[in-house]
Amino acid sequence: MANPVAGAAVSPSTAASPAVVGEAAAEHEIARRLRAQNAQISQLAGGLAHEIRNPLSTLSLNLDLLAEDFQGAESPRDRRAGQRIDRLKHEVRRLHDILENFLRFARLQDLKPSPTNLNTVVEEMCDFYEPQASTRGVVVRTHFAPDLPLVPLDADVFKQAVLNLMLNAEHAMPDGGELILTTRRDGHWVLLDVTDTGMGMTDDVRAKIFDPFYSTRKGGSGLGLPTTRNIIEGHGGSIEVLSVPDKGSQFSIRLPAPPRTS
Repeated sequence: MANPVAGAAVSPSTAASPAVVGEAAAEHEIARRLRAQNAQISQLAGGLAHEIRNPLSTLSLNLDLLAEDFQGAESPRDRRAGQRIDRLKHEVRRLHDILENFLRFARLQDLKPSPTNLNTVVEEMCDFYEPQASTRGVVVRTHFAPDLPLVPLDADVFKQAVLNLMLNAEHAMPDGGELILTTRRDGHWVLLDVTDTGMGMTDDVRAKIFDPFYSTRKGGSGLGLPTTRNIIEGHGGSIEVLSVPDKGSQFSIRLPAPPRTS
């Protein structure tokens, strides 16, 4: 819809009422407080990560030195000690990965959006992921709308969200399948659908997948999808999921698009 002509008088029927103005101001204040709280949480998370990284690094270094001492062990006792050291090294690496995933989830993203071709971003991620997909028996297909407008994206950050959805689809298709990425326009929105032909989810699981630390996969951090949602919402968008057990799932990302020009 065209903007009102500059300088034209606004009629009483179209002027914003005091109640509407007050509601908008209240929403702005709530958003400001949330940003401040998120910034504080991000700062605390960074400090916590620093305090945990140091002892983890010390543990890792000393375990590496111990492992060297038990290399080529001959006695049953020494071999058992070497195996225990290997298990401890594995757990330290797992803790490090959890810490890094938590930071990506909690850190307030300093997004730098610029007008971006969504098709190009998705195509680049497909090219990046396809070699891994082929080893997993996953066939990647794309359907790009040719007339999409440019959308404001921080491309590097948004690619992480797309990759998280690709990996999530891969885990849902342990025996292989199809991964289909579709772009389209819907009014004032640009949509990206990421569809797999995997195991699907029950309603109970679907209701929890964006909860931090919730995972149905052994060894999963439970932070991939929550991080994806944070990234998308940071771009002013939203994400929804439809899923049918034994049929597959579809994640739909909605991103704000500039209005059509007449």
